Amino acid sequence: MKNKNTKPASSVNALWGGRFTQGPAEAMARINASIDFDRRLWAQDIAGSKAHAAMLAAAGIISAKDCQEIADGLDRVAEEIASGDFPFRAEFEDIHMNVEARLAELIGEAAGRLHTARSRNDQVATDFRLFVRDAIDELDAGLVTFQRVLVDKADEHAETVMPGFTHLQTAQPVTFGHHLMAYYEMAKRDRGRLDDCRRRLNECPLGAAALAGTSFPIDREATADALGFDAPAANSLDAVSDRDFALEFLAALAIAQTHLSRLAEELVVFSSAPFGFVRLSDAFTTGSSIMPQKRNPDGAELVRAKTGGIAGAFQALLVVMKGLPLAYSKDMQEDKVPVFRATDAFAASLAVMTGMIADLTVDAEAMAAAAGGGHATATDLADWLVRALGLPFRTAHEVTGRIVALADGKGCALADLTQEDMQAVEPRIAEGVFDVLSVASSVASRTSFGGTAPERVREAIALAREELG
Repeated sequence: MKNKNTKPASSVNALWGGRFTQGPAEAMARINASIDFDRRLWAQDIAGSKAHAAMLAAAGIISAKDCQEIADGLDRVAEEIASGDFPFRAEFEDIHMNVEARLAELIGEAAGRLHTARSRNDQVATDFRLFVRDAIDELDAGLVTFQRVLVDKADEHAETVMPGFTHLQTAQPVTFGHHLMAYYEMAKRDRGRLDDCRRRLNECPLGAAALAGTSFPIDREATADALGFDAPAANSLDAVSDRDFALEFLAALAIAQTHLSRLAEELVVFSSAPFGFVRLSDAFTTGSSIMPQKRNPDGAELVRAKTGGIAGAFQALLVVMKGLPLAYSKDMQEDKVPVFRATDAFAASLAVMTGMIADLTVDAEAMAAAAGGGHATATDLADWLVRALGLPFRTAHEVTGRIVALADGKGCALADLTQEDMQAVEPRIAEGVFDVLSVASSVASRTSFGGTAPERVREAIALAREELG
């Protein structure tokens, strides 16, 4: 009995349907088509096709006349897509077949020679690598802008004292400039990971064909060079089945987005009324439909929320790839959506975070007041006991703990205790101890490399500006 959902033979795809007598079921056609999302690869697809055609002509596989017609036709296709006039058609399944079908309409028989010595398998692998490479370059530029904003803001606040936290409890005083430069270092590592990914992906799959290479006398080095790759991929099976580059890209984005999310969380906390350390501009906050006084840090909250989607994109593709035998399987059509979504989400998050930091207003007085709370200079007291009295650090730690408990009992700060108060715990404590108990002295004393002393922060800023060029 004929399946009423099956399309007649006339609907079989002309670009691959020679051995089929009926078209796919409607449900199959829907799940099989990827043009709704992979049309995003059009520029890369056309670039790859032009390089392939030029190589075929140079190798004498197609004529120079056919090559010129193909190149001119592909330019017309590109113009149509760029202008929004291109007739994307679901029956042609993907961007590769849509471009080829339109090329045939424009130039006729010569278009049929373009696919000589290649397959959609090596074609899509090439397009996808080109897309990820382009995305890395664009995102790296965004990360550089983000780093510059961090450095500029850190320079403004190299001496602005704030509490440093562990467990979100007051730990030791730091400067806000030092705090921001921590995120500069994170972004620097993010750029390094993306650069590593770019270097490893920069091998050209074209010429691997379906999986085994081709019998045509192609020049794979020529196409690799024309497309800016370092070399052709060394193994034809691996060339068409590898998606490590996409996984590595998503992993790098997930880590980078996690860094943005941590900063976003701090902006949410620091801009809240109990802290009042910073104020976000109107450009990156929203109001409430019922509470007129509200300024909601929605920009930061959305950056924080998008982290789950990017981490999920990495996990989704990892699961797609985990059980696939060599070489290509249609499962791999599902590689692009998570990459596209993660790319867009990270780019949006990076732009918002860059804008928020650039517009940020800092309440230095609120930060300084908070920096003095929680006995933040207790470690300075312990260090003084080591230096001045020669106590082993563990003994100094215990003595300091008892002095902190004494201050707690009196309801005062360490600096507000009298010398006699402290001598009740350790008789040898001298008046010089008060030189280390202020927040300013604590911060200024942290002069070790990478420390929070303003002079060190300014050195880090100068180095960062040199790195950024």
